Amino acid sequence: MIIDKEKILERWAEYIRELFKDDRKDHNIMKNNFAGPPIMKKEVETAIKKMKHGKATGPDNISVELIEALEDFGIGKVTHLLNEIYDTEQIPTDLSKSIFIALPKKLGATECELHRTISLMSHITKILLKIIMLRIRNKLQKGTILLLLFLYIINNA
Repeated sequence: MIIDKEKILERWAEYIRELFKDDRKDHNIMKNNFAGPPIMKKEVETAIKKMKHGKATGPDNISVELIEALEDFGIGKVTHLLNEIYDTEQIPTDLSKSIFIALPKKLGATECELHRTISLMSHITKILLKIIMLRIRNKLQKGTILLLLFLYIINNA
């Protein structure tokens, strides 16, 4: 059992790095594949509406509720920021950081593996991820509808 505070923090950092290690062979597989239309205010509004409210914020301390309270001004600023991220393919460092919290699964747990690790991430990052997910879902649904239409035509010809 580790008692020294610095050693405990080092062990947790090592555990988190291992837990979230990226084992993909090609890390740049998506490089230059971000082509798409600019992010619209309506997409930001939709993403915010679909997000859970009352959640803890990430390191930037900006909540969905704060963005909503700023109304059109806040939505406009977030839309502009997300388009900059989308165009440059660079997420600012402060938006890519998360706060990790370890919750013991059982009382008195001492091993890292016996904890549930949750991360608090920027709500702006969550909005971006939600928009990307909704765009992908929309493309998949359109593709599925076209495939079903194609199969229907073939089977009924």
